Amino acid sequence: MKKLSMAIAVSLLTVAGVAQARDNIEIVGSSTVYPFSTMVAENFAKNSGNVAPKVESTGTGGGMKLFCASAGAESPDMTGASRRIKETELADCKKNGITPVEIKMGYDGIAIANSKKAPNFKITRKQLFLALAKTVPVEKDGKVEMIANPYKNWKDIDASLPDEPIEVLGPPPTSGTRDAFVELVMDAGCKEFPSIKALEKTDEKQFKGICGSMREDGKYIEAGENDNLIVQKLDANPKAVGIFGFSFLEQNEDKVKGANVDGVDISFDNIASGKYPVSRPLFLYVKKEHVGSVKGIEEFLAELTSDEAWGDTGYLTEKGMIPMPQDERDSFAEAAKSLKALEAL
Repeated sequence: MKKLSMAIAVSLLTVAGVAQARDNIEIVGSSTVYPFSTMVAENFAKNSGNVAPKVESTGTGGGMKLFCASAGAESPDMTGASRRIKETELADCKKNGITPVEIKMGYDGIAIANSKKAPNFKITRKQLFLALAKTVPVEKDGKVEMIANPYKNWKDIDASLPDEPIEVLGPPPTSGTRDAFVELVMDAGCKEFPSIKALEKTDEKQFKGICGSMREDGKYIEAGENDNLIVQKLDANPKAVGIFGFSFLEQNEDKVKGANVDGVDISFDNIASGKYPVSRPLFLYVKKEHVGSVKGIEEFLAELTSDEAWGDTGYLTEKGMIPMPQDERDSFAEAAKSLKALEAL
């Protein structure tokens, strides 16, 4: 009985310690989601009188690692993601006693961009795959073989492309933008080759290895999680091409412009309608265990899911986020309000 009493006392002290540990929300995650989370944080603080949340740009993968590592008060309360949580990440969360609440925030497009000083860029996903893949298919003696990527110049791939060296600045493997780019561009480009497309059913591991492996000979340059740095480098080097979210394109339209991909220009309307082929959803994951212990989480979610924030004419839309249809907004607003646990994908 004495041991039980002591255990209860320790438990109560722990809960109290968590409750008093922080009066501000801590958010990590995607560099693409970062400006949207920051804007919600600013409005939440202004409208509620609460301490402004601390928002850090760590990349989607880095954010998930921090978020799922612990349920303790020292761990982040939320993480932004420019792709959905992976099964392995959800398993890590559950293993560490974390119950994530999944909230889709809206949509974003991935821009293939260059400097405003450079000619307009028009390209297909097949051409992008051939430019950036570690290995590419070639036909020899009537058979298709995979060889180390030989293309040095855009024109080597197709005569319609610029007569310039291939130099692409893009996100690292920890980035959700990288994951989405591989899925939406590299995988799609891969499937233009019937022999590779067939592997998706017969040998998925080999398929993903071919499609998802970026070249490492200096033609594709991992530019870190800072999309603003890519914009600066494109502005300084009109021959380079960059990969980053649509919101950064809009914010820097005086310096950079988006390419036409598969015959479609990147624009708010084309992303919203689904016409632009390289678009993806953006998410926020909330640690249910911290609700009621860290001050203001429910109020922050109410701010995020308000029409003033993510509505058709909300301030997140002004920042470059593409709003969800009303039925999706209603569904995720309810998930935020009820703190619906994400149990499985």
